[in-house]
Amino acid sequence: MDNLALLSLLALTPILLVGVLLVGFRLPAMYAMPAGYVLVVAIAVLFWRTDWMTVAASTLQGLILAAGLLYIIFGALLLLSTLTKSGAIATIRRTFTDITPDRRVQAIIIGWLFGSFIEGASGFGTPAAVVAPLMLALGFPAMAAVMVGMVIQSTSVSFGAVGTPILVGVAGGLDGGGGVSERAAALDMSFTEYVGQIGLQTVALHSIAGTLVPLLICCMLCGFYGENRRFSDGLAVWRFALFGGLALTIPSFLYNYFLGVEFTSLLGGLTGLIIVVLAARKGFLMPKKIWDFPPREDWLSRWTGGIESGNGQDTAPRAGGIGFLNAWAPYLVVAALLIVTRTVEPLKEWLEGLTLGHDDILGTSIGDAVAPLYSPGATFILVCLLTYGLHRMRVRDIVDSWKMAGSQLLGAAVALLFAVPLVRVFINTGSEFGATSLESMPLTLATGAAELGGHHWPLFAPWIGALGAFVAGSNTVSNLMFALFQHSTAERIGVPPETVVAAQAAGGAAGNMITVHNVVAASAVVGLVGREGDVLRQSVLAMIYYLLVVGSVTYLFIHGFGANAGLLLLALTIAGLAAVFWWLKHRDRDKPAPVTMREAEPVQGGRE
Repeated sequence: MDNLALLSLLALTPILLVGVLLVGFRLPAMYAMPAGYVLVVAIAVLFWRTDWMTVAASTLQGLILAAGLLYIIFGALLLLSTLTKSGAIATIRRTFTDITPDRRVQAIIIGWLFGSFIEGASGFGTPAAVVAPLMLALGFPAMAAVMVGMVIQSTSVSFGAVGTPILVGVAGGLDGGGGVSERAAALDMSFTEYVGQIGLQTVALHSIAGTLVPLLICCMLCGFYGENRRFSDGLAVWRFALFGGLALTIPSFLYNYFLGVEFTSLLGGLTGLIIVVLAARKGFLMPKKIWDFPPREDWLSRWTGGIESGNGQDTAPRAGGIGFLNAWAPYLVVAALLIVTRTVEPLKEWLEGLTLGHDDILGTSIGDAVAPLYSPGATFILVCLLTYGLHRMRVRDIVDSWKMAGSQLLGAAVALLFAVPLVRVFINTGSEFGATSLESMPLTLATGAAELGGHHWPLFAPWIGALGAFVAGSNTVSNLMFALFQHSTAERIGVPPETVVAAQAAGGAAGNMITVHNVVAASAVVGLVGREGDVLRQSVLAMIYYLLVVGSVTYLFIHGFGANAGLLLLALTIAGLAAVFWWLKHRDRDKPAPVTMREAEPVQGGRE
C-alpha cells in the first residue's frame, strides 16, 4: 500500500479513537487508552507489517516509561498528603489569600509564574504535579486546578528542564541530517550556534502567543467554574493578566538572547514571579472586585475528585501552627534540588548513573530506562522525608500520608500503563521495525500534512509539533521525531528552515496542553480520575488559539508583514478573540452580578 492519504488516515485512526472516547463519549482514560492500544497494535501489524517481537518490545518500553511517570505522580501525591497532615497547607493558603483572595490572581501567580519556574527547572509534566495539588489545597475545584495546570504547560515548555526540548530534542533531531550543516554554514554558524538561533526564534514566537495565556486562564476559570459561568468576569482582570504575561515573556526573551536557552524558562519564571508578587502586594493593577468560586455546596459533582479541596482534609494547623518559612520550605527545597540536580554536572551524572530498564529489549534494539535518583519523584520523596523532621510530624500522620498517596495512585495506573505503550507502538513502526518500506506512523502523518500544506506549510508546522507532543507526551520527543522533517520540508518549499523548526518547537510546547499522559498525571494528583475528557475539552481551546497565533506569526517572520496568508490568519484570530470577548461581555451584561464578587479589601503591603 502506497496511498499516502489512506495511510495517513490509518495512522490517525488510533488518535481519533482515543479523542472521541475521551472527549465525545466522556469515557475515563482507563477505558479509552486500552481501546486505543488494541487498535494501534492491529494497524501496526496489519498495515505497517510490524513484527510481533517489535510490538512486544515497544509495549515493554512503554511500561518502563509508565513506571517512571507513576513514580513522579506518587512523589507529588505524597508531598501533598504530607503537607496536608502536617498543617503546612493552611499556612500556604494564607500566604496567597494575604496577597489576595481573588482566584484569578492566584491562578496567575501559582499556575502561570510558579508553574513556569518549575517547568524551567524540571519539565516533563512536573509543573502540573506541583501546582495542581497546591491550588486544590487553596480551595480550587479539582478540575479547575488541573485545567490551569495543563494550560500553563505551553509558553515555558520549549525551555523546560533547563532547555532540554531544544538542546536534546531539536539538536538531536537535526544532528547529522542532510542540509542542516550546509544551512548553518550558509549563515556562518556552527551547529551549536544554529540550534541557539532556533531557540531564539522559538522564544520570540512564545513571547507573542504566550502573553495572552494568563488572560485566557482567567476567562476559562470564570466561564467554566464561576457562579454564573460568566467568561466576561475574567476580562475584568485584563490589566493584571497582561502584566503577568509580560512579566514572564519579556524576561524569558532577554535571558534567551543574552544567556542562551538553558535558563530561559527557569530565570524567566523566577523573575516574573518576583515582579508580580511584589506588585500584587502593593495593589498594582489589582482588580477592584474579588472573584471567587461559588459555595462548595453549589459545585457540580464533576468538578471534584477523590481528594477534598481546601479545608476538606485536616488542613487546619496543629496547636501552634506551622510558620511561614517552615510551611513554604518543602516547595523551596523542591525547586532548589531540581535546579541543583540539573545544573551541577558531576551530581547530575552521578544521579543519572543508576538506571532501571534495558536498551535492547527482546533483542530488538528498542529500549529505555528510568533514572530513579534523577527523577523528580525522588526529589519529592526526599523532601517529604525532610519535612517529617522539619514539621515534627507524628508517626500516625506520616503513615496516613503514605496510605493516602498510595490509594490515590491506583486510579492513574491503568490509564498510563496502556497510554504509554500505545505511544511507543505508534512510534516504533516503519522500515526499521518490520517488513515494509513505509515510514513510521508519525512521519507518515506529517508527510501527508505537508502535501496538503504546500507553500503555506509554515501555517501548519506548529500543528505537527502539537501532534507529536500529544502522541509522544513530550515536546522533546516531538522535536526528535519531526525537527529534521520540518527542516527538510522548509528547504523543499524555499523558506528559512530554522524558522519552521522554531514553529515546530513552539507547537510541540502548545501540544503539551492536551497530552494524555500529562492530563492523566495531573488529574491523579488531585484525585480526579476518570474525568480526563472534560479537561481536554477545556484545554484544547487554549491550544487552538496558541497554534493559530504561532502559525500566522511564523508565516509573517518568513514572508514579511504584507498582505499575505499569515497576516490574514492573524487578523482573523485577533478578530475572533475580540468578537468572542465582546459577545461574552454583552451576553453577560444583563445578568445579575454573582454573589462571589465582592469589593476588594485594601492590600496590606509586605504582610505575610
